[in-house]
Amino acid sequence: MHKQINKTEYTNAGLLVYFLKGSLGLFIVGILSSMLLTFFNTTIPKVIAFTIDSVLGDEPMSGIFVGIVRAMGGIEHIKENVWIVALVIIGIASAMLIFRYSNIYFNNRANQTLMRRMRNELFSHIQRLPLSWQAQNNTGDIIQRCTSDADTISNFVTNQLFQFVRITFLLVLSLVFMFTINVKLAAIAFAFMPVIVGYSVWYFLHAFKRFKKCDEEEGVLSTYAQENLTGVRVIRAFGRERYERDKFDKQNVYYTSLWVRVLKLMSSFWTASDFIAALQLLCIVIVGTVFCIDGELSTGDFVAFISYNAMMVGPVRELGRIISNLSKANVALTRIAEIMNADEEVYGINEGVVSGDIVFDNVCFEYEKGKPVLSGVSFVIPQGTTLGIIGGTGSGKSTLVALLDGLYSATDGRITYGGRDIKDIPPATLRKSVGVILQESYIYSRTIGENIAIAAADESNENIVRAAEIACLDGNIDGFVNGYDTVVGERGVTLSGGQKQRVAIARTLIRKTPYIVFDDSLSAVDSDTDAKIRHNLKTECAGTTTVIVSHRITTVMRADNIIVLDGGRVAESGSHDDLLAADGIYKRIYDLQMSLPEDIIEEVKNGR
Repeated sequence: MHKQINKTEYTNAGLLVYFLKGSLGLFIVGILSSMLLTFFNTTIPKVIAFTIDSVLGDEPMSGIFVGIVRAMGGIEHIKENVWIVALVIIGIASAMLIFRYSNIYFNNRANQTLMRRMRNELFSHIQRLPLSWQAQNNTGDIIQRCTSDADTISNFVTNQLFQFVRITFLLVLSLVFMFTINVKLAAIAFAFMPVIVGYSVWYFLHAFKRFKKCDEEEGVLSTYAQENLTGVRVIRAFGRERYERDKFDKQNVYYTSLWVRVLKLMSSFWTASDFIAALQLLCIVIVGTVFCIDGELSTGDFVAFISYNAMMVGPVRELGRIISNLSKANVALTRIAEIMNADEEVYGINEGVVSGDIVFDNVCFEYEKGKPVLSGVSFVIPQGTTLGIIGGTGSGKSTLVALLDGLYSATDGRITYGGRDIKDIPPATLRKSVGVILQESYIYSRTIGENIAIAAADESNENIVRAAEIACLDGNIDGFVNGYDTVVGERGVTLSGGQKQRVAIARTLIRKTPYIVFDDSLSAVDSDTDAKIRHNLKTECAGTTTVIVSHRITTVMRADNIIVLDGGRVAESGSHDDLLAADGIYKRIYDLQMSLPEDIIEEVKNGR
């Protein structure tokens, strides 16, 4: 049943390529625009050098400028009309403006496309992960990975990774121009580059673990915030605001201290980079000045060389920033890859509803190896009958319900529906056949009608109303100003516990499944309403196989068969009368509960 599949085991690089589908073309257009922008930018110092040496001075022209100057009427014509040079520079600047706009537009559009794909893929994948994975991961940490880590990846790709190509292109052009100007001076400038890059690599290796720790602790902080926001009523009810605030503050201080240490490391890195860059510029200025005095370098070429060096130093330092920020992006990719590499549940296709008896044959289950929750559980639920399950806290009742719906797979033993092993039934088929009503019913921030119809969106209003009537919810709904259109707030905050449970019951009943499982889902309902709901179910859902898990004797006593779980084993089994006669656990629970409220005793006497 719980076959799991994951077609691709993503590496960090492979996952990035996967996310870039749909946006890579846009990024490439942005990069090409950036490269053209860079090319035009690198021509300006050459034009300035030509103007200083050949237009304002008397240095002979060389290279490509000879043909261009002849086409413009010769050097004397340009000297008499210096505005021509200004017009050329304006033309170059205009081209740069066009390509800069193109670069920004396509880069930002690609970034939004990338973010949309990442969000969609992560959300869809998480939806298909098995319940066991969900139980092992904190919601706050999952949210942090899908938001903060995704933003880190997007920012790295948009602002840095694809700039790497542009920077490389700029460095190549700058170095080519610098070596054509003066080989010795270019060699001095180039000698500092490996130092900056090497130092950046060293920083990356040292910063990786620190960034990973910061990300993990941010996930803990997000979990604290998420738990407090969703459990605010409990916190207020018990006056635990100060405790929760102090706990959050302690984690926040620790998280901040981690980032302070990282920022100190980053400060050292950038200070050292600035020092190396300043030292390089100092060497170039000193040596270049000497070359100019000795006549080895013209004034225009020296100005152009300084301009190219300024162009190169910035990208080299940016290259260091890219390498250093690679550690953050790598951590974010690693954390997201842990989600994307988690095995999905093979949901399969809906083959129609299943039918027949449910058989548990020596079923065992454990969440952690060596710690059994269910041991050797065996029983049969004939089709169309009702099974009651009762037992103390931790006896394995809810686990048994999870096994019935295929949310977990038995560690050992066999569960069958109509003789068909549950492992051979696709989850899509099983969950269309089994309706489960949990004790902690999750209510969405929608209208009551939408909450009831959420499992069957095509249901008519008549069916919604009828399901509410069977769940004894219609009287409450009629008392609301907007009736079925009443918005219940986040997690159903405006509803009582009993109302939430009855909304969940109606939501399950509207599906008309052949099997219905109540996981202590009448615990917040008063005994009179409990009896009415069971009566309605018996009348309206005749022929439905029903499993009722409860702590309340009166809820299960009319079941065709009752099993008593104790320590993960079936301690007793039989009808209500048989179990009373056995004078065991069931009888002790019965005596304890019957000695309490009069309304329960009256209910038993009336045979409800």
